[in-house]
Amino acid sequence: MKLIIQIPCYNEAKTLTIALDALPRHIEGIDEIEYLIINDGSKDETVQVAKDWGVNYVVSFPENKGLAKGFMAGIDACIRNGADIIVNTDADNQYCGEDIEKLVRPILDGKAEIVIGERPIDEISDFSPLKKKLQHLGSYVVRLASATDIPDAPSGFRAFSKDAAMHLNVINQYTYTLETIVQAGRNKMAITSVPVRTNPELRKSRLFHSMGSYIKKSILTIFRAFLMYRPLTFFTVCGLIPFTIGFIYVVRFLVFFARGNGAGHTQSLVVATMLIIIGFMTFVLGLQADIIAANRKILEDVQYRIRRMESERYEEKRRTDKDASDGK
Repeated sequence: MKLIIQIPCYNEAKTLTIALDALPRHIEGIDEIEYLIINDGSKDETVQVAKDWGVNYVVSFPENKGLAKGFMAGIDACIRNGADIIVNTDADNQYCGEDIEKLVRPILDGKAEIVIGERPIDEISDFSPLKKKLQHLGSYVVRLASATDIPDAPSGFRAFSKDAAMHLNVINQYTYTLETIVQAGRNKMAITSVPVRTNPELRKSRLFHSMGSYIKKSILTIFRAFLMYRPLTFFTVCGLIPFTIGFIYVVRFLVFFARGNGAGHTQSLVVATMLIIIGFMTFVLGLQADIIAANRKILEDVQYRIRRMESERYEEKRRTDKDASDGK
């Protein structure tokens, strides 16, 4: 059983060694632990610090591509290098490295495919009262959109089984945290959470520049994820609103017509017709979006098969190398 711990990095030379030193070297049930960093266009000595420490793999972008792109590049690299379990953590040492054992335990026991680290948000002194409330609100909305019970959706401290990692497909360019939960919930993956500890803040978050920006991007991320994975439901609900209002106007017109006053309320019939047409066209748009979603599912299955083939090639190469070293 091989575990690869990946760390997305962007100008993390000052804190990376602290985060790496805190990572576990041995976990019961894990035969091999390796370490990978994603250098997301760093301009400082991040890569050199990582190499000096002894990380096994470095994935580098020449320019900053954002957290979501870096996360997925790391996942692909971990799969290609034979990871059975992948843990994602932060380079600023926000999360307690010792808790990685708690993250991987449900996967080792066969109880989950994805495990999210639940931070004690209300006890984190570095979070303002407003940020704590927004964290809880965002997690609540994600639970509704994903049909899961994850209490800390924005947490980036998480573990994935190899099979779950192969199914991941993040479209959003802002962050992977919310979309992957919605995707996992809608695809019926076994996802759970475990309580984890956090360390004092070493630097300010670089994910967002203001609270308003964080709220806006989080709302758009959740909205887009729900639209991608439940398009027919979304457009049906949207279409029912004008359709229902139009139907009410039709009933209103028929009531006046039955009383002999229909001639004076023909405008109600015109408005009703327009609203019903809008509602029907919105539903048709939902059908088209649902067909597109079905095609995307086929593409995701193709992507899964390609990743599985890459993993199998690695396993075959490792067995061949082992046989050669044993003199067979």
